[in-house]
Amino acid sequence: MELVSPGIGLIFWMTLAFLAVLFILGKYAWKPIMKALKERELTIHEALNAAERAREEITQLQVNNEILIREAKNERDLLLGEARKLKDSIIEEARQKASEEANRIVINAKESIHYEKMAAMSELKNQLADLSLEIAKKILKRELADPQKQEAFVNELLTDVKFN
Repeated sequence: MELVSPGIGLIFWMTLAFLAVLFILGKYAWKPIMKALKERELTIHEALNAAERAREEITQLQVNNEILIREAKNERDLLLGEARKLKDSIIEEARQKASEEANRIVINAKESIHYEKMAAMSELKNQLADLSLEIAKKILKRELADPQKQEAFVNELLTDVKFN
């Protein structure tokens, strides 16, 4: 029963032992423990701040990435538009050149046909003139075989010459 109702001496020595342990712990253990707890608290606080900064940086990077993606899409659209315009202009230029070349070929062909036609007509006229001369020679030979007809022909030519 002594434990249930302790004596004054026991209480005194227990209190004294408790205070001694408390003093020793306060002098040697609590300061390092409190210092370790403070350091731990600072480390945790710094880690939380670093995590918050990292979260903010990630958010900012995401925003920057979205901006870069939008800019890249806009630039891509511009490049595609310019490429389409360039393609259309190249096609139109080729079409114009082909049309001009076709017109030039047609004009050259028409000129060539005209010159060949003129050459053929000249050749035909020359042949016709030769044939006419041959026919005239034959007719004159037959007609002028008679001296009276020769004299009448000369008189007719003379009258034509005087009128002209």
